[in-house]
Amino acid sequence: MQPKNFQFGGGAEGTILHPLVAAGMLLAIVAILFLPRRRAITPFLLAFFTIPLGQVLVLAGIHLQMQQILIVTVLFRMAAFPGVASQKRFAGGFNALDVFVVLWAISAFIIFSLQWMAMQAVIKSLGDLLQTLGGYLAVRFLIPDRAVFRRMLKTFALVCAIQGVLMIIEQFTHQNVLSFLGAPTPEFRDGHVRSQGAIGNLYAGMFAGVSIPLFLWLWTEKKSRIAACTGLIGSTAMVVASFASTSWTTYGASLIGLCFWPFRRQMRLIRCGVVAVLVGLHVVMHGPVWSLIEKIDLTGGSSSYHRYMLVDNCIRHFGDWWFLGARNYGDWGFVMFDVCNQFILVALRGGLLTLILYIWIYKQSFSIIGKTRKRIAGDRAQEWTLWCLGSALFATVVSSFGIYYIVYLIVFFYCLLVSISTWALDSGGVRTDAQPKVQFEWSTSTEATCMPLAEVKGEAWPDLFKA
Repeated sequence: MQPKNFQFGGGAEGTILHPLVAAGMLLAIVAILFLPRRRAITPFLLAFFTIPLGQVLVLAGIHLQMQQILIVTVLFRMAAFPGVASQKRFAGGFNALDVFVVLWAISAFIIFSLQWMAMQAVIKSLGDLLQTLGGYLAVRFLIPDRAVFRRMLKTFALVCAIQGVLMIIEQFTHQNVLSFLGAPTPEFRDGHVRSQGAIGNLYAGMFAGVSIPLFLWLWTEKKSRIAACTGLIGSTAMVVASFASTSWTTYGASLIGLCFWPFRRQMRLIRCGVVAVLVGLHVVMHGPVWSLIEKIDLTGGSSSYHRYMLVDNCIRHFGDWWFLGARNYGDWGFVMFDVCNQFILVALRGGLLTLILYIWIYKQSFSIIGKTRKRIAGDRAQEWTLWCLGSALFATVVSSFGIYYIVYLIVFFYCLLVSISTWALDSGGVRTDAQPKVQFEWSTSTEATCMPLAEVKGEAWPDLFKA
């Protein structure tokens, strides 16, 4: 039976805000508003990924999560940023990838509202729009150059270290240290503890698994090896403690993506081969090729059959959702309301148009990586960076078949997309609305668009918190 208020989120009747969270939010907001732009990413991400969703502020019946308040804070600073040109707020100006993300967010908002034709649905859609559109604009503003990209990874390493310790503690105590802040309690499946941490079991596992290629890249920066090692150990601990097939599959997908590095110049042939194999399997298998999802069970207690049925039912009921999504997909089968597949959730809530736009975001991102890699062919350091970003993006695709995105994963996904744009921009791999090819003038000012990597290599852990 579908839970009450499932489609519109439900929520607490009043504000739930612990004094520690309130104090932490106040510090984070002040830091985001007054630190130099290139350092504001650290307090934003630290607060964003360590505060549980159970902490909410209710105003006039509207629930505001702490993460949404953080996004609004960044948007406020962005609006007050000097200069009106988009190049001032977004490095290089708006590009094609930015446009597709904006179109996807707006399409999802409009179609979900039309699907339900109710004020409650509009309120829910506005909250989602703040996360999908506002979250992207906030991250796009906060990551203007490669220096901030590197700072972002060091911050993620610190987040993984914190989450990894908390989740390992759960394995021994069977208690979530952050439960008093509304964090979920540990689950038990087949005699194993599935740790939750601050952000939840599957979400933490996906976040950690996708981060692996990024931390491996950070290891190549000699001055950042302590941070890289911390991130690798913390993220691995998170994946192991989550004890979920989706987490382990994501971790494996990251490593598989990295293993194709020697074949980076033959990827077109490899992609064609993968498609040919899938088509061949579909012809010879007793079931459809997507039934292979049912076979993935790395923990012995996976709900892989449920994930297979989600894909199967979505394909079979194409006529029910292609135009304006579907409202009653919970009637398609047992527990079909639990849409633990990001692509299917986008389709059911936004219809075919929204799904195409969402898939095109991935297509555009991979295209940017591929074209930029060809442009800088021979520069192994930059090629390796792009390959690590591509491996993380590939792992994101794989994980999307076993999980739907909440605000944590949406913003993490955006950090990856913006990092791809930022890195490619300096290499001339992204076209903007202002000029056919991007040229850079390096600057050392605190509000600089870009910053030389040579200047960044001396940055240490304590520099994350310096103004």
